[in-house]
Amino acid sequence: MSFFNALLEHTFLQHALFGGLLASLACGVIGSFVVVRRIGYMAGGIAHAILGGMGIAYFMGQQPMSGALISALIAAIIISRVSHVSKNGHHQEDTIISALWAVGMSLGIIFIAKTPGYNVDLMSYLFGNVLMISSSDLLLIAFLDAGVLLFTLLYYKQLLALCYDPEFAGLRGIRVEWLNTLLLCMVAITVVILIQIVGLILVIAMLTLPAATARLRAATLMGMMILATILGIVITSGGLLVSYNYDLPTGATTALISGLIYLCAALLPLRKSSS
Repeated sequence: MSFFNALLEHTFLQHALFGGLLASLACGVIGSFVVVRRIGYMAGGIAHAILGGMGIAYFMGQQPMSGALISALIAAIIISRVSHVSKNGHHQEDTIISALWAVGMSLGIIFIAKTPGYNVDLMSYLFGNVLMISSSDLLLIAFLDAGVLLFTLLYYKQLLALCYDPEFAGLRGIRVEWLNTLLLCMVAITVVILIQIVGLILVIAMLTLPAATARLRAATLMGMMILATILGIVITSGGLLVSYNYDLPTGATTALISGLIYLCAALLPLRKSSS
């Protein structure tokens, strides 16, 4: 009961809880697309390229999250373009994404090293510090959530076709390359949201594992999104509770719980859905 008593008393715990709830919305929706489309490696490339933008922003005295958002969107557009070119046989997609991954991480480390002082704030973005979420951070997460949900509502049918049969989607007149770019931009926004919850290092775990767990039990994509969102809420709330009671790193605890839930769901002898 100590956690719940503290939750009523301390604003920072309330902010952390609300931040986890808001992040779970984008995580459940966009994570489902990532899992179904099997673009986890692309999402990883976007996530690690973000460090470059964060390092540059921090070096220039700006908010790291602004650099993270800009660099994430740029990386998403580049990866989308590379994916299209790669399908035409000009380049190897995984090699170019690896190069983007390396460039982003290297730039981030260089600019962090050249920034005077001990960059404790930036380290919290790398490893997660949900307890440091402020009211302005919550407003930013809510705004980004609204954009992700609006995008999904407007393009749900087209995205459904893109996920399960891109060739058919193209034949039906859907601009597949353009829609794929938009989807990767939404992935980029979701990664930026999740950075504040679990940190850059563990962001892919939260982006994919709740959705992958939901896919084992859901029969439709919409059901998968709803279940993944619920799982995200359980995981982020549980991670906050366990880390508070046992004095553990919140981001790592949250990612650990998501992995354990997925392993338990995968090993249970239940019939896999048709999702």
